[in-house]
Amino acid sequence: YRRESIKNLRENRENQSEASHNKSPLLSDPWKPCRRPRAIVKERLLQLRCCLGAVCGMEWYGYAALGILMAFLSFLMDLSVTKLLTAHQWLYTKLEGNSLLQFFCWTLYPSCLCAVASSFSHNICPFSTGSGIPEVRTMLAGIKMPHYLSLTNLFTKFLGLICTLAAGSTVFLGKVGPLVHLSSMVGAYLSKLCSPIRDNKKDKAAGEMLVVAAAVGVASCFGAPVSGVLFSVEVMSSHFARRHYLPCFFSATCGTLTFRLFSVWSGDAETLQALFKTDFPTSLPFYPLEILLFAFLGLLCGAVSCCYLACHRWILQFTKTNPVFIKLLTSEKGLYSGMVAFLLASVTFPHFAGQHMASKYTTKQLLTSLLDSRQWSCQSHNASVHSEPEPLLEWTSSGSPVHLSLAFFLLMKMWMLVLACTLPVPAGYFMPVFVYGAALGRLLGEVVVRVLCSGMTSGQQWVSINPGGYALAGAAALSGAVTHTLSPALLAIELTGQFSHAVPVLLATLLANALARSGHRPSFYDALSISKRLPHLPSLRKACPWLPSTPVGQVLGAKPEQLQKAAGPAEVQHVVNTSSETQIPVVDSHETQILLGFVRRSELLMFLRHSQTETPEKHLDEVCCIHPTSVLLSPHNTVQEALNILIVVGAQTLFVTERGRLVGLITWPEMKNILEDLAEEI
Repeated sequence: YRRESIKNLRENRENQSEASHNKSPLLSDPWKPCRRPRAIVKERLLQLRCCLGAVCGMEWYGYAALGILMAFLSFLMDLSVTKLLTAHQWLYTKLEGNSLLQFFCWTLYPSCLCAVASSFSHNICPFSTGSGIPEVRTMLAGIKMPHYLSLTNLFTKFLGLICTLAAGSTVFLGKVGPLVHLSSMVGAYLSKLCSPIRDNKKDKAAGEMLVVAAAVGVASCFGAPVSGVLFSVEVMSSHFARRHYLPCFFSATCGTLTFRLFSVWSGDAETLQALFKTDFPTSLPFYPLEILLFAFLGLLCGAVSCCYLACHRWILQFTKTNPVFIKLLTSEKGLYSGMVAFLLASVTFPHFAGQHMASKYTTKQLLTSLLDSRQWSCQSHNASVHSEPEPLLEWTSSGSPVHLSLAFFLLMKMWMLVLACTLPVPAGYFMPVFVYGAALGRLLGEVVVRVLCSGMTSGQQWVSINPGGYALAGAAALSGAVTHTLSPALLAIELTGQFSHAVPVLLATLLANALARSGHRPSFYDALSISKRLPHLPSLRKACPWLPSTPVGQVLGAKPEQLQKAAGPAEVQHVVNTSSETQIPVVDSHETQILLGFVRRSELLMFLRHSQTETPEKHLDEVCCIHPTSVLLSPHNTVQEALNILIVVGAQTLFVTERGRLVGLITWPEMKNILEDLAEEI
């Protein structure tokens, strides 16, 4: 009786709410202030929405808003980081003459910023640390992880990333991954505003917005729309549909245009141009025989990427097994971040080893100097040249040759970057690898120029070799090899506008990828997914190739609740109370277990409603429609096949049968549990 009274109460409330909704939901609520103005504003907004919807779908306005908002956030982040870095450099310059105070200024400033970023992220939203790309990839594969898309995470990651980037090239971390994550959070919020009202289309619209957000994150970071879309195809989406191309390009173009307009309005650029200014020669960008050198550079970058990824996997495993690191990364994240940042800052102190590493340069200044087209070796080697080019001054401030400075930079930054990847702060790892590859390519280019300037070859045929072209190819090749993608080749061209080097850059990136992918080694993001035990099957396949071939019958959970076609109200009521599935399987009888189809939960609730008023009682198959199943799985089907069907077909429930008998079912939550259990076996 009590249950029936509660049900009647709910029905009365629903009827009252429906009646009030038909009138005006704002005017009916006496507690809301300014009822009449609010109602007028709502009516005007609805009229505006109808007018905008007549032009194109509301989702397109969401795509444009996503690009514009992310460009604004990226520009605001760059502006804040620039102010903080300028303050640090000003304070360091004011302490000139006192090495001890300069040392404390150089080390404590980034240490405090990293400690604040780590503590703030840990206390407000622990999900905001790291890159965010492995989590977004998992969500794009169909696994729901709502904590990673919350507005609290958005706020925490944005402020924490500003503190991390303000630590400068000392910590040597970037922002590409976090911006992709931020873009996904903004996109998830916008999809709730712009998606259709019908529930069956909300998930589809949210998935499309996440795919678009991945492209917008890269486009708003570098102002590179085409490579942003290619990045979304390669890294983020395991199943990229053709219908996603137009929204991705549209939103990425809006973000790129807004980002570059902000640069013009702020005075950083005179017009819409590439992010990094270069002056490569266009009449003869490279000699035909230099293709062999670019190919060698690609193989060299592939070998270096294998070394870097091996070190990265080792440090991830070490931090998961060492008791000291486990304690620090669990309860003392702020202390650990401060200690690591202090160590890295001490090594890069300009009066110590930093004088051989151009440590006074920011990350952007490092990349700009490495892309310089002038030949540093010949200019520093030639006695007749009295003034060195400006980018060379910081690289030769210690008096050592530029080759030694570049080699020392590569040696030190290798272990420093691996150590910085363990920091529990919001940070990206793509841009540091991009700069590292540029330094590697610059070293090869300078060695070639030095050999030619030393007179080991005769004639003036090779006098116009451009070391900056090697830096550009090295940056694309190494970053592409580390991430197992080709989009960095296009990104390098879009960043500099140097389409004359498209062929050598693409060749180097292809060869580096071929070497890095040999042996089915996991990429950088795959290693992060494996370390975090994320339910992302493409990453788990890199660690254990046999996992996707696991039969579904071995990982099925308990047998689901089911109804027989002749079920009465009591049996239906029991299943509704004990099961939370939206699709309940219907069998011929509990003895035969032959699957006939499924019935929706909403239809069962209607059946129970009718059974209270109608007599005599009717059976389930007399009232409800039993829907046939379009796809059935066998216990011998693999986990990979089941996941592909869930993604491609868009099904919410897959029934597993053997010779027509119901064995179990697989839903998205069930698939997530299966993948998490498989990840624990690695």
